[in-house]
Amino acid sequence: MMSVVNSSSPVQLELVTDQTRPVVENLLQHYIHDLSQFRSSRPDEAGRFNLDERYAVFFSDSDRCAYLFRDESGPVGFGLIRGLNESRRLMAGFFVVRGVRRLGVGRGAALVMLRLHPGAWEIPFKRRTRARPDSGVKWPDRRWAESGPKIAGRYR
Repeated sequence: MMSVVNSSSPVQLELVTDQTRPVVENLLQHYIHDLSQFRSSRPDEAGRFNLDERYAVFFSDSDRCAYLFRDESGPVGFGLIRGLNESRRLMAGFFVVRGVRRLGVGRGAALVMLRLHPGAWEIPFKRRTRARPDSGVKWPDRRWAESGPKIAGRYR
């Protein structure tokens, strides 16, 4: 098991193994739930969201990988990377549980992932939402718009 600790952040990253894959698959339920309001996805009759092949490949394809994020309390998120064997990597999925959002966990994890895989990156984010204005949904586009270029400039 490989672990990386960023001394300026309380987050620890582990490359996902067969033993930790079920933890990430459980966290994927929360990730898909968060996105369900934009993708109009629904859980099945058992109350679970379908984990289709788009996620399974991150555990078996040599061009992709998954990291599990932990803090002192346990698992707090994950990151999915595509393009490990290409000139540009893609942040294909990124999730931090709500209880630790805005505490630097996401930023710390993202910085560690960028350092572990230097080179060009594509990091998509949702600039606008289809949520109702009164829904309370806020995407971090202002923070990403401000900090993204600064972060990206350090890791090109």
